[in-house]
Amino acid sequence: VQLVESGGGLVQPGGSLRLSCVASGSIFSITTMGWYRQAPGKQRELVAGITEHGITNYVDSVKGRFTISRDNAKNTVYLQMDSLKPEDTAVYYCFLEIRKTMISPPRDYWGQGTQVTVSS
Repeated sequence: VQLVESGGGLVQPGGSLRLSCVASGSIFSITTMGWYRQAPGKQRELVAGITEHGITNYVDSVKGRFTISRDNAKNTVYLQMDSLKPEDTAVYYCFLEIRKTMISPPRDYWGQGTQVTVSS
């Protein structure tokens, strides 16, 4: 299984970016999908998650600004980031909880990380 992220970059405060993470390979099902981020000198934190039933959760600092969504047919998770702030600057990592077969236990897979920089 491979995860490929895209969509990061440099944006001015108040701007928007959309991150994507596509999974490929031997996939039977994907349960939880989500995004973490890690800023320099800080611990990695969960930004947003979405269950297979579409239930979402967000860290308080991004509520109302970020939206997580998923496309199960494309094995893809998205993170729409609006009203970006300099404190959102970090490397963003997607994670997917994947079952490779019907009987295999789920395990987490991680993307390679994409840099998001919010600066004027």
